[in-house]
Amino acid sequence: MKHVRWIFVVVLLFSLTAFIGKGQSTSGLSVGDKAPDFDWKTSDSESANSLKALKGNYVLLSFWASYDAPSRASNAMLNHAMQGLSGRVKMVSVSFDEYTSVFDETIKKDRITNALCYREQSGEASKVYDMYYLNKGFKNYLLDERGVIIAKNVTAGQLSDYIK
Repeated sequence: MKHVRWIFVVVLLFSLTAFIGKGQSTSGLSVGDKAPDFDWKTSDSESANSLKALKGNYVLLSFWASYDAPSRASNAMLNHAMQGLSGRVKMVSVSFDEYTSVFDETIKKDRITNALCYREQSGEASKVYDMYYLNKGFKNYLLDERGVIIAKNVTAGQLSDYIK
């Protein structure tokens, strides 16, 4: 009877681990990964933009929301740090705010100027949110000219060190 209990425990553990997705990343994107492509429209543009169209440039992707203070502060600081890089980096600022009015007011208050800024209308239900594993927290990614992630969660102080 003692052995039956242990066999049951082993079979139970084995069956539970069988449901974990094989080959699926659970930690998100890492340095060296190719950044997933996505399209967006800014409020002042009728045409769609895409990450693929920015290849050939360094690109800073900043994912944030006004209700998430650390990501909002990071987005603002990175945007202001970009001014000293004289156009060597394109910034794509993606907000997951639910309301356009909140997004617009935040952009104004934070003085976000030289970024391709847009609000993801589907919010946390969007493909972008899933592709970039943002359920684990908002992040930013620095991409090289080929669209490969060269840094993750870059600070404003580190940005110029990566772009040399």
